[in-house]
Amino acid sequence: MAPVTIAAKAVKLRKTYGQGSATVVALDSVDFEVYTGEFTAIMGPSGSGKSTLMHLLAGLDSPTSGSVHIGDVNIGNLKDTALTTLRRSRIGFIFQAFNLVPTLTARENIVLPLTIAGRKVDKRWFDQIIDVLGLNDRLTHKPHELSGGQQQRVACARALMNRPDIVFADEPTGNLDSTSAAEVLTFLRRSVDHFNQTIVMVTHDALAASHADRLVFLSDGRIIEEQRGGSPEEVLATMSRIYPRHQTTRHLVKDDDDPSTSPQPRITGEMLFRDGSMQPAPSGEIHPETEAEQSAPRRAITE
Repeated sequence: MAPVTIAAKAVKLRKTYGQGSATVVALDSVDFEVYTGEFTAIMGPSGSGKSTLMHLLAGLDSPTSGSVHIGDVNIGNLKDTALTTLRRSRIGFIFQAFNLVPTLTARENIVLPLTIAGRKVDKRWFDQIIDVLGLNDRLTHKPHELSGGQQQRVACARALMNRPDIVFADEPTGNLDSTSAAEVLTFLRRSVDHFNQTIVMVTHDALAASHADRLVFLSDGRIIEEQRGGSPEEVLATMSRIYPRHQTTRHLVKDDDDPSTSPQPRITGEMLFRDGSMQPAPSGEIHPETEAEQSAPRRAITE
């Protein structure tokens, strides 16, 4: 058996928002490791801390205390330029809202991070990814000429184009119909099995989570349970057992009336920086939003 290597880890990670009596603890001293070549799903109800954990692991936000490591690099010790370089070269992102540049073709969107970074496209790798995703006849199309599923497949190709150490996917099937969602999830699963890609996915969906090797469940900013794989029914059974206050169907339904559910921090607008990485909007502001604001469509900011 090959030795297990760690792609990313959190050590005593804590994140709070606000001050005094208004303080919200999004993460509470979390220890967490992501293993190379593994598909990890992070689950939990709204306010559990799952998206906050992903944003901190990806270097999109800074912890209140604790540390985050990508490989053997403590990213908290990096200056902005070095952190940007690390994100550009070692991390890929897939967002729920696709975040494609509307004026560019599918091909141009896929290679844009490399183009901006001044790196050559590996044609063999490009062709391999495009073939797996079935995008050969869509490369000259612009986003408005593509279906939602096709746009997300373009976003998946973009995330893998720089051969990142780890890909973070934030509700990647949240805006897709069941057929398109299955296509995206099949690709993510295949990228792990055939390309040894490391993937961390935040999701509410038991069916989506069932594609993962490892499931991590959060509640109130803490990891409360883990399990190795499982069918959708098994995932639902786990969710029903550990989240008894939340109605569970195929998706983990968000309980907006539960007073213990705190607002979930989300990035309020992403952009493609000139370094070729997906990062928060220029203000860099990350703050709690209402559920209505979280579900509102978000567009990519390009300049």
